[in-house]
Amino acid sequence: MKKIAILTSGGDAPGMNAAIRAVVRTALENGLEVMGVKRGYAGLINGELFNMDRTSVSDIIQRGGTVLRTARCLEFKQEEVRKRAVKILKAYGVDALVVIGGDGSFMGAKLLSKLGVKTVGLPGTIDNDLAYTDYTIGFDTALNTVIDAINKIRDTSTSHERVSIVEVMGRHCGDIAVHAGIAGGAEAILVPELGFDKDALCRKILEGKAAGKMHNLIILAEGIGGAFDLAKEVEEVTGIETRATILGHTQRGGSPSAFDRVLSSKMGAKAVEVLLEGKTSRVIGIRDNKIVDDDIDEALAIERKFDEELYSIAEVLSK
Repeated sequence: MKKIAILTSGGDAPGMNAAIRAVVRTALENGLEVMGVKRGYAGLINGELFNMDRTSVSDIIQRGGTVLRTARCLEFKQEEVRKRAVKILKAYGVDALVVIGGDGSFMGAKLLSKLGVKTVGLPGTIDNDLAYTDYTIGFDTALNTVIDAINKIRDTSTSHERVSIVEVMGRHCGDIAVHAGIAGGAEAILVPELGFDKDALCRKILEGKAAGKMHNLIILAEGIGGAFDLAKEVEEVTGIETRATILGHTQRGGSPSAFDRVLSSKMGAKAVEVLLEGKTSRVIGIRDNKIVDDDIDEALAIERKFDEELYSIAEVLSK
């Protein structure tokens, strides 16, 4: 193996730049050439490849987003499009591809591997929704962004004795909501894995008011959605002023936390190590505080289990 390429795909996540930096500098240290691919798989099929050196990744470890840019590419589901991508990689003399992204990005890497391209994936997604790894790149930073917002919302919510509903990201995974709910002292956490009972929620709010609670903080994962509609219903039932806040894409941005920078650096270095060992179709993760690599098929086949124990702790602490 003489040359590798790297791309970021799907939604951006804080820490992607740290991972890019680690891959590039570890590869160069081992005598490999490195090419960057702009705009993910879309850039790959358009031939947007360029040479990278150590200075290409200088002063990026602290930046959010991705210097390689990212895009979603539905065309990549077509086999003829993937075959064109393989031809482009061969034209540039690329022997292996490092993909940073979520499950959709990993699926692209898996399909490229079946066409003979050596691939390895790094879990870059704030949702923390990949079952094979304890943490994904960007989750910790997104969580801290949510906590910062919650702290500010709590101040005004207490002053006005309101109910505040904060919608966070997580279409199918409630990890951000649960972790933020515990760390932010929320009275209720609503996640797509469990759903919720509106009457029970309103009853809890009223009981809290009777017990002397000055405000109520409710964390709602976007997979349930409808924060503004829920706020209206809660206010109608309880008679308590209720406001909804959707944090949206603020959760994707910002300088990555120290945890995400270190995690990304470890994973990026491991990705190069795996390729140098001659492995392909692998994904990098962290389990029990150890950086691991798994077969991509096996990793994607693992069913994600919701942490009901953590949720139970949140319920006890919210009373």
